[in-house]
Amino acid sequence: MEPAHLTDRAVIALAGAEARSFLQGLVTNDVEALVPGKALYAALLTPQGKILFDFFVVEGEGALLLDCAGVAAEALVKRLKLYRLRAKVEIELRPQLGVYIVLAGHPDNRPVPYADRAVSFDDPRLEGLPRRSIGAIAEMPAGLPGPEAYHALRRKLGVPESGDFGSDHIFALDAGLDELRAVSFDKGCYVGQELTARMKHRGTARKRLLMVKGAGALTLGAHITGKGEIGEIAAVHDAEGFALIRLDRLAEDAGPYAAGDVAVTISKPAFL
Repeated sequence: MEPAHLTDRAVIALAGAEARSFLQGLVTNDVEALVPGKALYAALLTPQGKILFDFFVVEGEGALLLDCAGVAAEALVKRLKLYRLRAKVEIELRPQLGVYIVLAGHPDNRPVPYADRAVSFDDPRLEGLPRRSIGAIAEMPAGLPGPEAYHALRRKLGVPESGDFGSDHIFALDAGLDELRAVSFDKGCYVGQELTARMKHRGTARKRLLMVKGAGALTLGAHITGKGEIGEIAAVHDAEGFALIRLDRLAEDAGPYAAGDVAVTISKPAFL
């Protein structure tokens, strides 16, 4: 994959003596396990266990940096500040920082490459996803392509994120966050932990977000049917998208499948 600037991402910084413990009590992954040079993938849930926001967490710039969807950044800052109470943590957007993938080359033939001038880390979700970097936009290469190729790759691999989940629509385990290494079942309490743990231990998470491709344009919310109904379209990207599918019904129903009046194929990613 070629270097790209993920212009649809934003960076939030959490700084202060209690930043780590503050985030630890909120999100699905174990922030106490975070080490320099590595990132965590995590989510902030509703008390009922549904996804509000997903993001990467990495150390850098004297803070914990959250690499999140740009359209959700201000709402995430607002939600974090709502939970802050008296915690010693400063929460702010850092618009001077951008998110990049596969950074290569040296600025003006200087010895320090672009990737080393940024906070760079492997994508913790899945092998095959590109290495990410958070860096000052003014110090990064200009004129890079945008996020289109990156999104095409992750969809090919069956990896949903951000807009594919919606907000307060899908349970963390139904979205595959367990398989994508976003959930720790050993860390203790966080928002939405009780229901998430119950679904895991009782085996009641029977749905997953799977890739679908249509013979024509897909419609958000369309029911997917074979011999019977097996799911519905949760996110649309032209003639492909993600659908929330009942895995037990899919196993019993060989199709053919349709979303409304559009013929579709359903792909189950290797990580499931």
